Amino acid sequence: MATTQPTSLPFESPPHSVTSLNEIALDEALDISDPLRHFRTDASDFARDDEDTVVVPSQPRSILGETIRLSFPVDSPLVSISLKVDASHGCGGIAWPAGEVLSNYIAFRGIEYLQGKKIVEVGSGTGLVGLVAGALGGTVWITDQAPLLGIMQQNVTLNNLQSCVSVRELNWGETPPSDIPLPELILAADCVYFEPAFPLLVQTLSEMAVNGSTEILFCYKKRRKADKRFFTMLKKKFSWEEVEDDPNREIYNREAISLLTLTKRP
Repeated sequence: MATTQPTSLPFESPPHSVTSLNEIALDEALDISDPLRHFRTDASDFARDDEDTVVVPSQPRSILGETIRLSFPVDSPLVSISLKVDASHGCGGIAWPAGEVLSNYIAFRGIEYLQGKKIVEVGSGTGLVGLVAGALGGTVWITDQAPLLGIMQQNVTLNNLQSCVSVRELNWGETPPSDIPLPELILAADCVYFEPAFPLLVQTLSEMAVNGSTEILFCYKKRRKADKRFFTMLKKKFSWEEVEDDPNREIYNREAISLLTLTKRP
């Protein structure tokens, strides 16, 4: 697995100049017309002085109904997941680097970390991270919008995890399904890319988390300057710090990915 991570996170105050505000307004308009544009363009806004940074590893332009096999942790595999990927469902239908980073980390933490925990993954896409958590002993709910429920269920069945991984529809900003209990652990990977959804994601995380007792692992790839607006919204509800015990941290840090733990504010 090629893993990656950022040298710094956009935690500074949001821009106040008229020019910056106009740029953000333009970004929002372009996001609505083409939500996947940040997965296709280069990341020159975030490039270091001496190099360019590619937004995501190069992939086939069309991924339809393929099945891949991923093992975690990569240096000493504990669990292997068969994953159907299909881009016809949109960006959520394929595996993204932050999901692999988070999967690798929870596998590194091992069965003792996940055994018996009630776990919810938000923005699951293919369900990769939640499948890893289920295979390592967690009781897991993987969630996303309706178009992705089918591929998630296929992946649950493909890995014989029906007894511990459930598929549910969850639209950010809406009340979570009543049969999902308050989780002990929330997992989120590559959920920051579509700016109109930023406040909805923060709302959902806040509704599902209990002050001081819900652990949230949030894996994030920096793609553009406007992402700092997400963290401006997030800090109203949560504090955070980077995960420091991941042995792969320096590797994925070079690819603009950070793994954070979020804590809900009182």
